[in-house]
Amino acid sequence: MFDDQGDFEYERRFYCREFPVELRDENPPALIVQSYYVHSDNFALRVRLQSNTATVNMTDETDALAVVDRWRASFTQAFVTVKGPMANGTRYEAERSINPDIAIELVRRGGTPLVKNRYSVWLNEDGWSIDIFGGRNHPLIVAEVERSSPVTELEIPWFCTTEITADPRFANDALADRPFADLRSDFEMELAADGPRFSKDFGHNRHIPHHS
Repeated sequence: MFDDQGDFEYERRFYCREFPVELRDENPPALIVQSYYVHSDNFALRVRLQSNTATVNMTDETDALAVVDRWRASFTQAFVTVKGPMANGTRYEAERSINPDIAIELVRRGGTPLVKNRYSVWLNEDGWSIDIFGGRNHPLIVAEVERSSPVTELEIPWFCTTEITADPRFANDALADRPFADLRSDFEMELAADGPRFSKDFGHNRHIPHHS
């Protein structure tokens, strides 16, 4: 019998139209390139490369594989991850470290890659990851908070436009298959028609005002 309780992640995710400059300046981002070898029905098998020293400005012309070739020596962390479907803010995720050189060759040889910068900031009670995507996912910005238990009574930062925790289109594996460039128009029309939404399934939502 497998003891996999530690392999479940609890998260909430938000679509952002901007990420404030003052928060970007707190810490340099990590450069991430990840490739999906399975991405169907929200099941995924992923290889991720990470550099904490490379500097890449994300644009719609940023190519994931070109970034790997250019910054190969700087990718000192790598992981292989198995993911299950998201269910009410909870997802099975088993992640293991692997040799970066092997991971680079896997990414170069197959899968569907994407590239992003990940900023890490601490806001009141929680640590947040803010991903700024490149390539055909540019200019998508996604803010995410994870905990070791369900993310309840959350303080949501002012720059979060609407919640996308339950929207399968914004899972990274889905974005590898159908990038933001292909869904942006429909999504923005939905947002304009329906307005921002924040889940009420996780207790009371509090909102952090700017400069709090």
